[in-house]
Formats: sequence, C-alpha cells, structure tokens
Amino acid sequence: MLAFIIMTLFVVMSPGVDTALITKRTMADGRKAGFQMAAGITAGSLGHTIASALGLSALLVQSAIAFNLIKWIGAVYLIYLGITAFLPKKKGPVNEKQDPNKQKSAFREGLLSNLLNPKVAVFFLTFLPQFVTNPNHAMLDLFLMGCTYALLSIVWFVVYVFCLHFIREWLLSPTVQNWMERATGVVLVGFGIKLLFTKTEAG
Repeated sequence: MLAFIIMTLFVVMSPGVDTALITKRTMADGRKAGFQMAAGITAGSLGHTIASALGLSALLVQSAIAFNLIKWIGAVYLIYLGITAFLPKKKGPVNEKQDPNKQKSAFREGLLSNLLNPKVAVFFLTFLPQFVTNPNHAMLDLFLMGCTYALLSIVWFVVYVFCLHFIREWLLSPTVQNWMERATGVVLVGFGIKLLFTKTEAG
C-alpha cells in the first residue's frame, strides 16, 4: 500500500490535462472555480474507479469502436476548452462570488474532461492492478485503491489551487492573465490533438 501511495503521489502531481484545466480556471475565475474544477476531475476519477472495478473499462479498451468514439469526443472537448481561452472575455472587476453558473460549469468541465478521456480508463486498468495482492478480492482492492487515488488527487489539487490563488494575487495584471490563459489554452489544444492520434490497443 505504501508503494501504491508513493507512486500515486508522483502520478497526481505530474503536469497534465488536469493541471492545465485547474490552472486555466483558477487564474481566470478565482479559487472557488478552481476548487469546483478539481472536484469535477476527482468525481471523474471515481467514475473510472467504479468502471474499472466492474470491468466496464476493460470492455471499453477491448472495443476499438467504443475506444475511438470516446477518444474523439474527449479530444474535441479538450480542443474546445483550449480554444475558449482565446475568445474575448467580458471586462469587469474580479469577484469570486459572482455568477454561480461559472462554478457549476467548472465542475462540469472537470468531470467531462476526465470521463471522456479513454487514456484515463486505460491508466486505471494498467496502473491499479499492479498493486492487487489477492485476486479473490480484486474488485474490492481496485475500488479502495481508486478511492485512495481520488482522495490523494483532491488533496493535491486543493493545495495547488491555494498556491495558484496566492500567485494570482500578484498576477492580477490583465496582460499577465491573458498570457497565462492563452498558454494553458495552447496546452489543452495540444493534449486534445495528441489524444486524437492515440492508437487503441483494442482488438
């Protein structure tokens, strides 16, 4: 279990799509939006946990049609999120309590970006089973490890959002914020294009 926790910490702390999404949303809309994005991503991880434990992810990996369909939907969604970073924003004072719909959309974006990424499903199927010690309790072990992964993820995301929030206080310049948002937008588009060219191993 200790080895699993250490490896999981390395995984969740490594930069990727989740980091780019949380960075983009926190810098643009504030700490609460960043927390909502983190909660959505974590909820997506729990969804993959349940799917892996029940064997649904295995079916997805084995089906080339299903894998490619989810892959294209997820890639297009990531590219869409990246492109929105380049669209003009409404000018106005920064207020984290304004427009509760932004908070809901942040959770939804995090959830969908995670659930629609088949590489996450493949990751859960290849990473978690390595730490199953008793095949007779594989489903329970997978579920518990997936929940542990989600817990470690949300803890790291909360710490990361707090750090971004304090940095953001020093980077409230519109020029810097626009640069940051466009940079993360490019990263998201890049991840989306990379996902488009991900080859399925399904037979």
